[in-house]
Amino acid sequence: MDSRTPGNGPPRWYVISLRPTGQHGPVRRAAAAHGAGVLALSPWSIEPVDTPQARQALAAALSAPVVVFTSPAAANAAAALAPLRRQPDQDWLGVGSGTAGALRRAGVDGVESPERMDSEGLLAMPALQRLAGRRLGLVTAPGGRGTLVPAFEARGAQVIRADVYQRVPRRVSRRQLERLRSLGAPAAVAVSSGEALQRIVADVDAASLARLRALPVVVASDRLGALAGELGFGQVHRAASARPADMVSAAAALPASPTLADPADRLAGAGPQPRSADAPPSTPGLPGDSR
Repeated sequence: MDSRTPGNGPPRWYVISLRPTGQHGPVRRAAAAHGAGVLALSPWSIEPVDTPQARQALAAALSAPVVVFTSPAAANAAAALAPLRRQPDQDWLGVGSGTAGALRRAGVDGVESPERMDSEGLLAMPALQRLAGRRLGLVTAPGGRGTLVPAFEARGAQVIRADVYQRVPRRVSRRQLERLRSLGAPAAVAVSSGEALQRIVADVDAASLARLRALPVVVASDRLGALAGELGFGQVHRAASARPADMVSAAAALPASPTLADPADRLAGAGPQPRSADAPPSTPGLPGDSR
């Protein structure tokens, strides 16, 4: 990809982001550093769960000797429900550096996270090796891979689960899919969530899915790479981590991919591309994710 800064012109290439609605900002900033724009295809939005049951479950989870947060959204939602204070004799873990960073911004010190930022990396951490007979708080959301709880229980832990947010499915807007199909620049798909990729594959129309599958995909783990291959993506590349900066850097290092637009579309003169594919549309009344 051409990572030169485009100045005031349109981006030279694009990152297709599958993050939740309103959470594309880190990808946009990383992409801008490489002269790229972002097209947001959000398969869901994040909503906090603020109920008496959630608050009670969170209080119980936070009192456990070991507390695990599964995402930045889990850390942020928990911080909105209760003050987060790690006790000196507690181990607080985040599944990745983004989660650990969200906890630190909430005032929590001494948070640990694995170098390999996925469930397997988390399970390899020293604090999770001797769990027999111990309580473990899991601050998370419904859904996901479902691998952590069985793994913790297999090690003898008493898991205290607190679901503090939920993923609410949403359909990608027609406007965003039209932008995808007509995008006349190289692009790459950034995949840090298998569930997000599966939802996109299941929900978009056949023409849009064909466009996506023709693009290179940058994944945050070998597991996600295998999943992308199973879902029909033929050009899969591994990033150093799930951090947006690493994902975009891996995409920027790729040779320029074929453009999404067919030659006929370009010859027909579809008009100039916008500065960013997730900017508000020029046609009034069409919905879009510009957050």
